[in-house]
Amino acid sequence: MKKIGVILAGCGFIDGAEIQEAVLTLLAIDRAGAEAVCLAPDIQQHHVVNHLTGQPVPGESRNVLVESARIARGNITDVKNIGKLDLDALVLAGGYGAAKNLCDYAFKGVDCEVNPDVAAAVQSFQKAGKPVGFMCIAPVIAAKLLGAKQVELTIGNDSETAKDIEAMGAKHIECPVWNTVVSREKKVVTTPAYMLGPTIGEVSKGIEKLVADLIDLL
Repeated sequence: MKKIGVILAGCGFIDGAEIQEAVLTLLAIDRAGAEAVCLAPDIQQHHVVNHLTGQPVPGESRNVLVESARIARGNITDVKNIGKLDLDALVLAGGYGAAKNLCDYAFKGVDCEVNPDVAAAVQSFQKAGKPVGFMCIAPVIAAKLLGAKQVELTIGNDSETAKDIEAMGAKHIECPVWNTVVSREKKVVTTPAYMLGPTIGEVSKGIEKLVADLIDLL
């Protein structure tokens, strides 16, 4: 059975992983006959947001690995130990946490830096010729790490983010929510997910296709 790593950024779309995207990814992997292996960095979130009000909570802090364990039902590994897991492919789920915790694109744009353990994970898969998928806002991480290779990516059709992706050296391709962009030579697959939405059903179609495309690249 193929094993696919899923990197999460916390729990909650404003300050962590987009929960629906994460769960749909786990479901799609299972339905494809593969095994999902959840990972997250053992770091503090950038901030904590009350998802009822949309406002940051002063003085509160949460750990990305601990929060991600909520989605993974406790079965999760620190991403720095990814090399011990013998995975076949890797997926980075979306949510603002991907741009706040896995990297700081939300605050620095094209000058962002990627968490070192996350960067090492993605780069190790690239070096090994193993496919990597990115959804929602997470393709900015691919642009930052792989832009020099002129990787083809999508975040849907948001013009400002697309400009930033191209400024980092990658090629942005507009894409509907139900579809993917496959950079076949680089073994990178992206889908817009909730960068476009608007419904969980439409997002699911793109995520299912992303997982299928990843497996096809194995």
